[in-house]
Amino acid sequence: MLVENNVALQPYNTFGIAAKALRLIRVRSQTELQSLIRHPQWRADEVFVLGGGSNIVITGDVRPLVLKVELQGRRLLQASDRGWLVEAEAGESWHALVCWTLAQGWPGLENLALIPGTVGAAPVQNIGAYGVELQDRFDSLDAVDLETGRQFSLNAAQCGFGYRDSVFKHGRSGARGFGLAGRALITRVRFWLPKPWQPVLAYVDLAKKMADTGVHAPDAHQIFDWVCAIRRAKLPDPAVLGNAGSFFKNPTVSPEQCADIIGRDPKVVHYPMPDGTIKLAAGWLIDACGWRGKTVGHAGVYDKQALVLVNRGNAAHPCTGGEVITLAQAIQTSVYERFGIRLEAEPTFI
Repeated sequence: MLVENNVALQPYNTFGIAAKALRLIRVRSQTELQSLIRHPQWRADEVFVLGGGSNIVITGDVRPLVLKVELQGRRLLQASDRGWLVEAEAGESWHALVCWTLAQGWPGLENLALIPGTVGAAPVQNIGAYGVELQDRFDSLDAVDLETGRQFSLNAAQCGFGYRDSVFKHGRSGARGFGLAGRALITRVRFWLPKPWQPVLAYVDLAKKMADTGVHAPDAHQIFDWVCAIRRAKLPDPAVLGNAGSFFKNPTVSPEQCADIIGRDPKVVHYPMPDGTIKLAAGWLIDACGWRGKTVGHAGVYDKQALVLVNRGNAAHPCTGGEVITLAQAIQTSVYERFGIRLEAEPTFI
């Protein structure tokens, strides 16, 4: 068990915030993980599980023991007339998994292309994009109880998926009454890709692509290419401009609340939901408050998409987690004062 001390975390978080892990262990096998849990010092340590670092904001040097998940491997478990059952280890790149399944002729994940992060982090956030959420393709996952070392599996119902939510984002005393935050480490995830494949094209940007190209019956590879093009046009590449993707959740309101907002701002972007609520576009709300392109310290709002906060620092003057928090809170205050809506941040603050 190799413990690395004072490890720079800037390469391991997509926002590019400069900070250190006082202690870090790379988890590359189940055996290593079990040996760690059995170590005499283990129970005295608070831990933080780090995947691809794509949905976190580091607010300072990380004092808990950082477990960096680097488990690798992917495989087809089952193929039938009904579909394909695919399994991937938690440390695999999410986008690489999407590319691999398509290359094998197993469509179904194409709408989730180019989402940064790892396979193990995907269920935590219940990632979603362009009309598809992870829960729509999820079968089950394996995890390890970090207190006991016990290995266990969860199906979709047991994961408690919600909008950018799961049991892995809640502690024991959370509103759900049961949570696995800080208690479990996801080791592998299985996905069910059904036959016959059905394209998901209801999202506005995909409908526009069909109209612009004249392709009205796209295959999975075409949808993959469209999604990648749309994301690249709207969202900055973290390797070029540090960011954590969409920073705020799209809020949902009652029809009465939406009607009140429309009465004051007729152009508000909104989408009716199956349960009768209305989802508002958080990016539009932020843009309407004048935040697009603005900067606070070395944290800024992306000039092409107000929903994305970016790192405008450099080597001499790096962006800090405190600056990101200050900017986020200022945006939340503006949106609440104008619309009466409280925006909720998507990333985890460490």
